[in-house]
Amino acid sequence: MHQKDVLGRIENQFISGLPFVAYRKPNASTIHAMLQKNDDVHIVVDFTESGFVFSPFDSELETIIFPEKSCETIQSELDAETEKSTNLSPNPVTQISQDNDDLRYQHIELIQKGIDTISNSDLKKIVVSRIETVPISEDNPMRLFKSLLEAYPTAFVYIWYHPKVGLWLGASPETLLHIEGLRFKTMALAGTQLYQNSMEVEWDSKNIEEQHLVTQYIEHKLTPHVSQISAVPAQTIKAGQLLHLQSKISGILKSEHLKEVIFSLHPTPAVCGLPKHEAKQFILSNENYDREFYTGFLGELNLTSLKTRNSNRRNVENNAYGTVKKSSHLFVNLRCMQIKNQKALVYVGGGITKDSKPQNEWEETVNKSYTMKSVIS
Repeated sequence: MHQKDVLGRIENQFISGLPFVAYRKPNASTIHAMLQKNDDVHIVVDFTESGFVFSPFDSELETIIFPEKSCETIQSELDAETEKSTNLSPNPVTQISQDNDDLRYQHIELIQKGIDTISNSDLKKIVVSRIETVPISEDNPMRLFKSLLEAYPTAFVYIWYHPKVGLWLGASPETLLHIEGLRFKTMALAGTQLYQNSMEVEWDSKNIEEQHLVTQYIEHKLTPHVSQISAVPAQTIKAGQLLHLQSKISGILKSEHLKEVIFSLHPTPAVCGLPKHEAKQFILSNENYDREFYTGFLGELNLTSLKTRNSNRRNVENNAYGTVKKSSHLFVNLRCMQIKNQKALVYVGGGITKDSKPQNEWEETVNKSYTMKSVIS
């Protein structure tokens, strides 16, 4: 199906008030969409289901699924024009002074409270966040989705809608879990600085320690569920106009029971903190707003994929013999916004350690906010 036809079908689904998700995976050239045939809210029971899941930050709350059997699935290759990346981000350095003083004061106060709590407890890291409200003039979110596709080719870009739940868009740089059969991949992502035309950068001790804590935690939590695991040293990666430290982690699971594996990771230290339970309690008690699906996870769950023996297209005989595997590809819901009442609610946050500087942490959230704000008129 042509891209224009796919986007038209998605737009009609939205106008009709029916649930849908459309997305493009990192560095891919295909838009996938699942169009649910009614407006029922389906809840995941045990993660043996197949479909597209959308899960909130609070792991005690229910995960929503668009079941594969209740949806029409369509896809399209991206037009060359859409694939071309554009730099939509304004210069954050010139924008910081324009931010609301009350918002800045409140968030810096929250950051300082996090630092003080860490200094007087066993906590090593807390991720604190805030919400920024930006007026938008248009009712049709498809322009925002197309702008995100153009601007962030290396991110997981999505638009998700359910009339009884809400409308969300995002461009996430972080994989929660990618599983094919028993093989898995995940990542430890932490540390942030502004991209300034070079990937050759120095990282301070605060960011290095933060990334190390996340990597250690993921390896520790996955160990009971795997027969093999390995991590590569941290590398600098670019996500939009930001740089992060990333370690890729991979291995083999002991079984296909995904629920225990997923919730051993979620919420990760990159979006919650360490130790997880204590950091989560600080967040729920002190942020003074509901994160909802921000820093939750979303993506494909137990979809069937065919793997052929030979990648050579001319070898038709060998290609006839393939293996059918279940595949899950879940992403952390970062760099996202919710559209509500002609306003974009932009969610941003950052990791706090004992070495954090409140003003620097505030500026980091300002920089992160432009991932979404850059595509809003």
